[in-house]
Amino acid sequence: MIEAEPSARGRRIAIVAARFNDLVVSSLLKGATRAWLERGGAPADLAIVRVPGAFELPLAARKLASSGRFDAVVALGCVIRGDTPHFEYVAGECARGLQLASLESGVPVAFGVLTVETLEQALERAASGPGNKGGEAMESALEMAGVLARL
Repeated sequence: MIEAEPSARGRRIAIVAARFNDLVVSSLLKGATRAWLERGGAPADLAIVRVPGAFELPLAARKLASSGRFDAVVALGCVIRGDTPHFEYVAGECARGLQLASLESGVPVAFGVLTVETLEQALERAASGPGNKGGEAMESALEMAGVLARL
């Protein structure tokens, strides 16, 4: 069986984070950064890129993943359902684009984009502590980087 621990030691990771819904995304970013440091990551080996919104995440993630400079990419954002179908378009295309970035580059792209009904749900998932989805996305990226290194 091939498995890997989510270790940051010796890894280079990029985080691409949306600025839209920054109240939530900044908490996801803190959670991801905290997980990076807790898993032994060096601050100099973590790149953080900000983009306007969730719809822009896939292009930046693809560029980062294809650069050859990173072992994994963590995408962070927040899409909150409103009264129009805009939510479905943005959330769906963001997820599809991030998956394509990973598949086309061969570099793990972790999906840390919240797709929620309300701001309250988003804040709950971005709260500091073990349930922070930014931290979980970082751990997933680190684990996948380790698995791919062993394949």
